[in-house]
Amino acid sequence: MRYRVFIIVIIVIFLAGIVGSVLVWTAPAKSQIRVVSNGETVYAADLNHTADTTFDVRYEDHINTIEIRDRQIRVLSADCPDQTCVHMGWLKSASMPIVCLPHKLVVEFTDDDQNIDAVTR
Repeated sequence: MRYRVFIIVIIVIFLAGIVGSVLVWTAPAKSQIRVVSNGETVYAADLNHTADTTFDVRYEDHINTIEIRDRQIRVLSADCPDQTCVHMGWLKSASMPIVCLPHKLVVEFTDDDQNIDAVTR
């Protein structure tokens, strides 16, 4: 009886791994990003067509510096006290955006299918 439960658990884990792998392989690679400050999109781009750059996003008297390099995006620096947005590193997943709560900033992948090269305000 003990071995039967063990075998069933192993089979369930194996099948979950296969399903997870298929979902990852069939998921479209996202390259459209947007930077939202205080609820307003201040920058949108397709990382596949954007040159390496660094720019500042201001909120009240605060600044977040955003870096785009090698088709990736991150918060390079911020003057917030906890630095959580900086420590999050490069944006890797559509399910886990980079967020700076004190500065009301979100850096995220988007499903926008518009052919955007870059937009800034």
